[in-house]
Amino acid sequence: MLDVDAIVEQFSVLAARLAPYVGDTVSELHDAMAAGHQLLLEGAQATFLDLDHGTYPYVTSSNPTSGGACVGTGLGPRDIDRIVGITKAYTTRVGSGPFPTELLDELGEKLVDIGREFGTVTGRRRRPGWIDCVMLRQAVRLNSLTELALTKLDVFDTFEQVRVCVGYRVGDTTLSNYPDRMELLADVEPVYVDMPGWNQSLAAVREPGQLPVQAQDFLRLVESEVGVPIRIVGVGAERDDYLLWS
Repeated sequence: MLDVDAIVEQFSVLAARLAPYVGDTVSELHDAMAAGHQLLLEGAQATFLDLDHGTYPYVTSSNPTSGGACVGTGLGPRDIDRIVGITKAYTTRVGSGPFPTELLDELGEKLVDIGREFGTVTGRRRRPGWIDCVMLRQAVRLNSLTELALTKLDVFDTFEQVRVCVGYRVGDTTLSNYPDRMELLADVEPVYVDMPGWNQSLAAVREPGQLPVQAQDFLRLVESEVGVPIRIVGVGAERDDYLLWS
């Protein structure tokens, strides 16, 4: 049997401790905007884990897309004027679900090893695959992305070839849009553009012109496929290992 009185007493004490930290955050945010301050909202998880627009049933229980930022903060859609989508130079997924570009061979293991693709909390191994521009195009739409930040380009430093998925094929039909049915997504065959690797370290690169031409071509192809510019490129694991691309 639960002791209701004891529970109420315990949580009344805890509530008193929390009370000074409870406030009208909606007004605080709008007042800050009115005063000319810039606000930065950080999302968690990923577009295709979205409860409504993700790869259901392999999703989370909330809306990690940009629309969820309005719901969570009380800011209106017109208050958010810059939406940066973060993507790796390849694709990873944790857990089950269809994964068209998944690599199940030694290249996949190489991506996991070099990219350290293990969950930061659970240590669970992520599933790796080539970058998927069909998924990215859909993420651009769902989030109204204004730009991309592409990370971990340096993971490909020792790859002889890099592949970019630009479409899906089902039988004799080529799809440019992301399927809305999981059983169809499970049956698609990726359409790839194969690109040569650059076979050199990007660790010291800090200017666009310092990137090998093969890496530049990779970035331009992704930009042309997804329809928004790549603004930031990550070339290492440290805080300062990045460059402004465009």
